[in-house]
Amino acid sequence: MDERPSRQATRRGAFAALKDFVPRAGTEYASRRNFDLGPGNHSNVSRLSPYIRHRLIGEVEILDAVLRHHGAADAARFIEEIFWRTYFKGWLEHHPSVWTDYRATVRGLLEALETNAGLRERYDNAVNAGTGIDCFDAWVSELVTTGYLHNHARMWFASIWVYTLELPWQLGADFFYRHLLDGDPASNTLSWRWVCGLHTKGKTYLARKTNIVSYTGGRFVPGGKLADEAPPLKEARTHTLRPLPDAQAIPASSRFGLLVTEEDCSLETLVPACSPVAVMGAVTTASRSPLAIGAPALEFAMQAVADGTERAAIHYAIPAQSVQAKEWGDAIVAWSRSNNLAAVVTAYAPVGPVAERLARVRRALAGYGVELLQLRRPYDSCAWPHTTRGYFRLKSRIPELLRDLGLVGPEKKSRCASG
Repeated sequence: MDERPSRQATRRGAFAALKDFVPRAGTEYASRRNFDLGPGNHSNVSRLSPYIRHRLIGEVEILDAVLRHHGAADAARFIEEIFWRTYFKGWLEHHPSVWTDYRATVRGLLEALETNAGLRERYDNAVNAGTGIDCFDAWVSELVTTGYLHNHARMWFASIWVYTLELPWQLGADFFYRHLLDGDPASNTLSWRWVCGLHTKGKTYLARKTNIVSYTGGRFVPGGKLADEAPPLKEARTHTLRPLPDAQAIPASSRFGLLVTEEDCSLETLVPACSPVAVMGAVTTASRSPLAIGAPALEFAMQAVADGTERAAIHYAIPAQSVQAKEWGDAIVAWSRSNNLAAVVTAYAPVGPVAERLARVRRALAGYGVELLQLRRPYDSCAWPHTTRGYFRLKSRIPELLRDLGLVGPEKKSRCASG
């Protein structure tokens, strides 16, 4: 879905991008979506993913616009792409140990770069566009400069990283996560695992010269020899299934404030009729990795949170402030005490850095008798229970989910649980 948006990281910009894309979301998208035609030539895809990742716009809002213009049959391929992202988000919620293992392995591999000269040389060549593989080096430059790569290029890139350059997938996932505007703990981590046969056990993706030439319009003819096989990687650990936590709600009588994070920058659409007394915006993009975060990704997230905080302040007519500290605890505790809050309310944070930081904030607030409440969107509550295994279980439910979300059918009334 995407390139670095030419528009600002705002909700207004998200809807402008949606309006631009909707006419192409049907059969045109289905026939052209796999072509990576290069920087500035990505109109064959939606370019909505950075906005969705920060929930400057919601999945239901996008699906509604596309269905009104095309209908479910003609827009089936694009609708499935929306639900692929939803599947990854829900699956990681059910298997959080995949994330904790990935984070620990990245830290260990970054330490190994300091002592393993061969690994260091291969890694430096890869991330500095010095491999001599024309397409790969061009994708590195595009990613670092724009914060975007076409989805097909991401798959080729990951396959070359693992099977041709023989680099650990976790370092590649970290490189993507540091630079992508739509860098997402679930979609990024699980896509890399899928390429090397860890997500769908034994199923791998091999980047082939003929495929790259064809789907880049002949822009690239990879020099050197690409790997001719992609044996699946293996891991010793079995990641057990965790049930979803219960959805939370705002206590009717609590004096509360809103906390906007990069996981959801549209709180006024989550709790439109509530009465908060203050709003705070908090950014934690720098904690994506021990290494430096790419400027485009950092700037996009900061602007998205600033936009979400400003909109909430205007919507509820309340004061706003922001925090960009390495840890949020002291700042949010001070904010909650100065506003005499009984609760801090935020959108549910799925597995990832924001969730990790909120867990520490919860403990800090509890010491002062303040609750931290995370409200889950109805869309997630509706879809995530179907994401415990493979994607096709969720895919088979798409018609039912569209009805339950009130997007198709004669009544068009949502039957999904709120919260």
